[in-house]
Amino acid sequence: MTPPVPRANRMPRPRAGHDPKWVIRGAVEGYGPAVPRPTPPITVVAANEASWEELQAVFGSARDPAQCWCQRYKMQPGESWRSCGPAELASRLQAQTRCGEPGADGTSGLVAYLDGEPIGWCAVEPRTAYPRLLLKTRVPWDGRDEDRRDDGVWAVTCVLARKGFRRHGVSRALVRAAVDHARDRRARAVEGYPMLAEAAKGVLPVELHVGHRSAFADAGFREVARPTIRRCVMRIEL
Repeated sequence: MTPPVPRANRMPRPRAGHDPKWVIRGAVEGYGPAVPRPTPPITVVAANEASWEELQAVFGSARDPAQCWCQRYKMQPGESWRSCGPAELASRLQAQTRCGEPGADGTSGLVAYLDGEPIGWCAVEPRTAYPRLLLKTRVPWDGRDEDRRDDGVWAVTCVLARKGFRRHGVSRALVRAAVDHARDRRARAVEGYPMLAEAAKGVLPVELHVGHRSAFADAGFREVARPTIRRCVMRIEL
């Protein structure tokens, strides 16, 4: 008869709420402490190095991302999501990103991956590429004396994590990559217009895709203006 395993050497039973990131690794005698399973790093590439199908997976097929297609600041005065329609807006984003054209110049944005899975999107271009940022609006101009036609200043206008991958550090990885992307293309500064986390409750979901202040602060941005009670202008000089 096989002798019973000493209680101290038994593998503990899974508990309710057990976090699958934690695994038990056996020791020579008994079992050692729980240790975290390594998480693959988030990688970010220029959008033209991604396929259009991968970017579509990030935006999904429902709710705000699939209605806007990151065109909120790209649309001309007088245009709206309804007047253009999602199919037209998606077509515009496809042309802007030049997905599937590695090495192409002028691509708009970045795509994030986790273990080969597309999980995030960031819009980053010269500020002059966003017509609606050049209008006389409170965001981003209230209280600022800026040359709106200075194409040396770039803007991060959208930071989107795919459903199921939020709160995984996707936004922080994308904002850091946006700084490097702009610097490599001779930008002299990068701006973002994020929401304040404490003021974000109750706002339209599409507005949250501008990112949160903490993601920009962690990447070295500093606040230079507060045009509204829930929106700030963050900037990093390169």
